[in-house]
Amino acid sequence: MQSITQKISVKEKVGFSLGDSAANFIFQTMMLLQLSFYTDTFGITAAAAGTLFLVARLWGAVVDPVMGAIADRTETRWGKFRPWILWTAVPFGIIGFLAFLTPKFSLSGKLVYAYVTYIILLTVYSMNNIPYSALSGVITGDMKQRNSLFSYRFVFVCLATIAIQGFALPMVNHFGKGDSTKGYTITMGIFAVLAMVFFFVTFFTTKERIKPDPKQKTSLKEDLASLLKNRPWILMFLLFIMMFIFLAIRNGNLLYFFRYYLDLNSLTGFMEGVDKGMLGLLGKLGFVGESANIADSAFSFMNILGQIASIIGIMISNAIATRFGKRDVFITGLFLSAICTAFFIMIQPDGIMLTLILQILFNLAWGITMPLPWAMMADVADYSEWKHNHRATGIVFAGVVVGLKIGLAVGGFIGAYILSLYGYVANVAQAPLAIKGIRLSSSIYPTLALSIVIILLFFYKISKSVELKIQDDLVERRKEYKG
Repeated sequence: MQSITQKISVKEKVGFSLGDSAANFIFQTMMLLQLSFYTDTFGITAAAAGTLFLVARLWGAVVDPVMGAIADRTETRWGKFRPWILWTAVPFGIIGFLAFLTPKFSLSGKLVYAYVTYIILLTVYSMNNIPYSALSGVITGDMKQRNSLFSYRFVFVCLATIAIQGFALPMVNHFGKGDSTKGYTITMGIFAVLAMVFFFVTFFTTKERIKPDPKQKTSLKEDLASLLKNRPWILMFLLFIMMFIFLAIRNGNLLYFFRYYLDLNSLTGFMEGVDKGMLGLLGKLGFVGESANIADSAFSFMNILGQIASIIGIMISNAIATRFGKRDVFITGLFLSAICTAFFIMIQPDGIMLTLILQILFNLAWGITMPLPWAMMADVADYSEWKHNHRATGIVFAGVVVGLKIGLAVGGFIGAYILSLYGYVANVAQAPLAIKGIRLSSSIYPTLALSIVIILLFFYKISKSVELKIQDDLVERRKEYKG
């Protein structure tokens, strides 16, 4: 077997990674703040928001495989996948901005507006993100370079996440000055512009290198049949469903944990103590002071520290995945993440330091896992070509992103309806039953979903040795493609 070296420049790795940063200016806001935006700012009920999430995100799951098939059949001088990043950059930014506006409509009018903007947003997201995800599978066939590419990618994801989780709410409070509607409008306008610029950078700095056999001519029916014969793909599909059910429940409901469960006086003392230790820096940034929302500020500050921990996890992920294999490292990271999540049920209202410690440990463990499922998806595309002599990178990634969308739909629905079933009422002190629902949806309920992910991974058979065999065998086949 022949080893391969296909070095990718740092410039290209950074350029590719900025595309995911761009998407996450919108996607992370959807994950983290959209539920609280709809209930506490936009003005619809948690139940209505949950139904919206279910319907719109399932629609996104329908669009994904169609987009994957279209991308696989796109032929331009720029390649199959890069042009879609260019074509969707501006629409993505515009609709991402519109989805966080609050028009002065009646309640029924607002519901119509929310459905229309959210469904269009998820459609454009599919048109952008499916080709972007598939692009990662054709930039390089070198497993080490691929792991490195994904490590760069998710460092930049974390940097975008810091912007969202750490600064979005302080920005909303700063620009809105008590009017969250105005605050969201200005904040999302800034994020939308940054997203568009970053997409353009991705388009101009990346290159598609891996191409299917030019003699390969298949229909969509054959592409789908190939997926269903690909056992690793089926496992990854199920894994993505459960992983994003976990993320949608935990991340969507964690803000409520800070706003309604943790003791406000304890949060205030904690933030003032941190501000004093940082020589007033938090005050200058608007995290503390008379105009600050302390619960939101503490949530944002802990998320900043958590994302720094995630970056550390990502930076060590490539080295340990290269040594021990993606699957085994993934299982270990998920197990630690599940423990940290479950322990949130033990936090008392004044347990601010325990909250911070668990948040940092969770993000450190989760950071190790972040690049791995996406790198594994590129391996699954290689497996399909190796096992069945058939490569359809777009449809492979699209099929798994369908699982992501289903997970977000079901998880968002579950998270919102947990709040509704336990009696949550926006912007008031919560009853004990509602507090119980908030605590469970931040700990035990999402941990159950993550436990299923861990179990599924024990059935995934592309180990480190199999990865290397696939890589070397495909090098020889692709030489034959070129004659």
